[in-house]
Amino acid sequence: MATPVFEEFDPASDCDCPGCAHWRSVLPFSRAGRHPAARRAVIVAAAASAALGAGHVAPAFAAPQVPPGPGVSAGSEVATPQGPRARLHGRSGPPIEPASEVRAPQTTRAEIITRAKKWVDAKVPYSMEAYWSDGYRQDCSGYVSMAWGLPGNEWTGTLGQFGERVSKEELQPGDILLFHNPQNPERGSHVVIFGGWKDYTHTSYLAYEQRPPRARRKDTPYAYWNQSNRYVPYRYKGLKEDAAAGPDKPKPPAAATPYPGAAYFGPGANNKYVTQLGQMLIARGAGPFYTLGPGPRWSDADRRATGAFQLAQGWKGAEARGLPGPLTWELLASGEGKDIAAVEAPDPQVPSSHGVPGYPGRAMFRPGASNPYVTQLGEQLVKKGFDKYYTAEPGPAWDEEDRRNVEGFQRSQGWRGGAADGVPGPETWRRLFS
Repeated sequence: MATPVFEEFDPASDCDCPGCAHWRSVLPFSRAGRHPAARRAVIVAAAASAALGAGHVAPAFAAPQVPPGPGVSAGSEVATPQGPRARLHGRSGPPIEPASEVRAPQTTRAEIITRAKKWVDAKVPYSMEAYWSDGYRQDCSGYVSMAWGLPGNEWTGTLGQFGERVSKEELQPGDILLFHNPQNPERGSHVVIFGGWKDYTHTSYLAYEQRPPRARRKDTPYAYWNQSNRYVPYRYKGLKEDAAAGPDKPKPPAAATPYPGAAYFGPGANNKYVTQLGQMLIARGAGPFYTLGPGPRWSDADRRATGAFQLAQGWKGAEARGLPGPLTWELLASGEGKDIAAVEAPDPQVPSSHGVPGYPGRAMFRPGASNPYVTQLGEQLVKKGFDKYYTAEPGPAWDEEDRRNVEGFQRSQGWRGGAADGVPGPETWRRLFS
């Protein structure tokens, strides 16, 4: 009697059951957290092996269909199938010309990133057949076509015609990293939008991409999680200078300094980059926020000024929380983006809430609250290692996951009872951000 073979399998990466969502968040590259169906397959295989007796060969388990790239866990290998070139909204849209004849519409880096963020905020689901309300196909190449503002849906085989190749050192927000696989073009290719370096080492960057299960922005190793040596940087040919950055616009100081990383900013930071940030902000209209010249110690004036600049770009929520990311720094350093509109100087006699820098008040963390401080709190909890209950990236809506993670931090401080209720007070905030 032939030995039966059972296949152990993982579910599709876009499975939204609570179990899969939990394991994707907690152990994104681990194969320990499996869908119940996969575990049942293992149990059936084990039972069959025992029934066959010791004289038979143990059942073999099928390998994953797509082998991971060198040094990359299989958990990071996600298929990103894409459709071919198509008109907007599919068949109902206007016809498109050959890619070689399409003129690249003009746009700015800030506009590219703003459009990319819209899909991330809307959690646009991945699909190689469906079209979003703006007419673009909901796959990786359709996402880049939308962000670049192209007149139709391109694919990885034609996107390179709308850009020019650049080096790794020349990459700036709004550029792309393109992998077109001629051996399997529709299912073996991918493209992401470069959002800026995470720090001066240039080993990781912020990527905007459309991949299962939905559009996302994520810290990503250069050039990508897998097939890294096959991704090619491109810059959009239709880039234009931002209207706010004319020839008479004063250049900010030390414009060539690369983004040092998020760790250099926020409560407790004290370094030269905080000073440089303040100088660049003042050059863009943030002078009224500072009663004294910018200095190396992070202050509420830096947070408010940074937030004002981010709001001037049209960003909202977590994107305008007052902490500079790679794109904020890039726009300030390059002189691009929009200046801060005329503002009234904040009253220097009004201290931060409860005397703790940056603490917004307990009202920001009530049931139903939604604001950038909740995101800021969640990101700091993750940084400190108190993210046990998050099943997704922290967001602006206060929920039970936030409360339980705060409670875990409070208990780590030795607090009990009402002192560890999961709602951050000024002392919790001070210790968490110190």
